Amino acid sequence: MAETARVWVRNFVDGVFIEPDENAWYDNIDPATGASVGRVHTADATLVDRAVTAGRRAVTAWANTPVAERTALLRRAADRIEERFDEFVAAEIGDTGKPITQARTLDVRRAPQNFRSFADTVAAAGQESFITEIGDGRRALNYAVRKPLGVVAIIVPWNLPLLLLTWKVAPALACGNAVVVKPSEETPSTATLLAEVLAEVGLPPGVFNVVHGRGEVGELLTRHPGVAGVTFTGSSATGSRVMGAVAPRVRAVSFELGGKNAAVVFDDADLEETLNGLTRSIFTNTGQVCLCTERVYVQRGIFDAVAAGLTKRALGLTLGRPIDEATTTGPLISAAHREKVLRYFDLAQDAGAEVLVGGGVPEVGAELDGGSWIEPTLWTGLTNDAAAVREEIFGPVAALIPFDDENEAIALANDTDYGLAASVWTNDLRRGHRVAQAMDVGMSWVNTWFLRDLRSPFGGMGLSGLGREGGASSLHFYTEPTNVCVQL
Repeated sequence: MAETARVWVRNFVDGVFIEPDENAWYDNIDPATGASVGRVHTADATLVDRAVTAGRRAVTAWANTPVAERTALLRRAADRIEERFDEFVAAEIGDTGKPITQARTLDVRRAPQNFRSFADTVAAAGQESFITEIGDGRRALNYAVRKPLGVVAIIVPWNLPLLLLTWKVAPALACGNAVVVKPSEETPSTATLLAEVLAEVGLPPGVFNVVHGRGEVGELLTRHPGVAGVTFTGSSATGSRVMGAVAPRVRAVSFELGGKNAAVVFDDADLEETLNGLTRSIFTNTGQVCLCTERVYVQRGIFDAVAAGLTKRALGLTLGRPIDEATTTGPLISAAHREKVLRYFDLAQDAGAEVLVGGGVPEVGAELDGGSWIEPTLWTGLTNDAAAVREEIFGPVAALIPFDDENEAIALANDTDYGLAASVWTNDLRRGHRVAQAMDVGMSWVNTWFLRDLRSPFGGMGLSGLGREGGASSLHFYTEPTNVCVQL
C-alpha cells in the first residue's frame, strides 16, 4: 500500500514557503485523539538567520510606506481572514482540540477585530508637541517622532494561538515593523495560514516571517543580534529565560506571563449572574487561558450556595468531539500538560482538599480515548498555603475558599506572586469600584469576566509580566520616540 501523503506545516521566510527538510520535523498531534495530523518543519539556525535578515532588508521600505497604505493592507487582511474563516476554525480545532463554538466565537472572530482595531488606532494616532518658553521672548518647539523598532520577534503560546498572534502582529505591522513569528510547537497551523493571507493581500516579502520549532528555535530568535524587540506570551518560567536572552543587548521586551487569578464573591452578588460568570472564568478553554480564575473567595454566608451552584454547572459541561456543536469543553493541549495538572490534583488532596466534582481522567468515548482529557474540578478545604492555590495549574480547576469581610477578601486575593487579573462580584457599586482598584493586578473586572476593549492596556505585574499592550500601549511598545527640539 502506498504511503499516505504527508501534510506539512512549513516555515515562511522572505515571502515564500520553505520546502521541508525530511530530516527536520516533528508530529503535529491532535490533543482530542492523540493522533498525528501532519508534520511540522523545524527551523534551524540558518533559517532563523534568513528570516531575521529578510526582515531587516524589508523593514526600511515598509516603515516608509504611508500609514494609510499600511493600515489599508491590515483591513484587507481582516477581510481575507473572514473569507477563509472556516479554514482558520478547522486549523485551530485541529491544533488545540477546542470546541467549534469557541473557535468560531472567540479565537477566529477576534483575529479580524485585532487587525481592524489596530489599523484604526495607528491611523488616528498623533504625536506629542510642546512649546518651551526659553526667556527673552524666545521659544522652542519640541515634538516627538515615533519610529518602528525594526525586526520584532513575536513568540506566542498554544492556548489562544490565532487570537494572541494577531493581537501582536497587527500593531507591529501597522507601526511599520517587520516580524519573525515563532508559534508554539503545539499549535503551528494558524500562523502558517496567516502567512498565506498576508501574502495574498500584498504584504511585501520579508515583512512577515514564520519559523517553527521547539524552545531552541525561540532561543535562537531571541538571541539574534538583528532582533530589535521581543514580545512574548507564555509561562513565567519561559519569560524569565527570554529575559536572560535579551538582557545582553538591552532590547525592548513585552511579557504577558502566567496568572493565578482570583474572584471575590460578596454575599450581595446576584447569584445566578455570578455562577454564570464563574463558570466561564474557570472552565473556558478547559481552563487554559491566562485570565482564567483558579482561586474563588466567597463570603461565608453564601459559600455553600456558590459551591453547590458551581458543582452543578461543572457537571453540566459536555466533553466530546470538538466539531460537535453541543461540546462545551475540549481536552488539555497535550499528554505532558495533563500529567502536570494531575500532579496538582494529587497535591491538592494531600493538602486536605475536598473534591466537589472531578479530580481525574474522564471516559469520553472510544475515538477520543487517546486524547488529553481531564475532568473539570472544584475543591474546598484548601488554604492559601497549598501549592494548588499558590501555583498556576492552567487547567479547568478552582479552589473555593471562604472569607468574612472585605479587608480579608482583599488580603487573600493579593496574597500571590502573580498579578494578572481579578474579578469582583457584588451589587454594591461603591464596593465594586473600591475592591477592584485594591486588587494588585493589571486587569480587574466587576460583575463580568474577559470583557475587553481593545484600546485598553493589557498585561500584568509580578510573575504575570512586564509592560502593557493594547491601544496606545501597543503603539508605545512597537515604536521608539525621537524628540526633535527646534529653537524658533
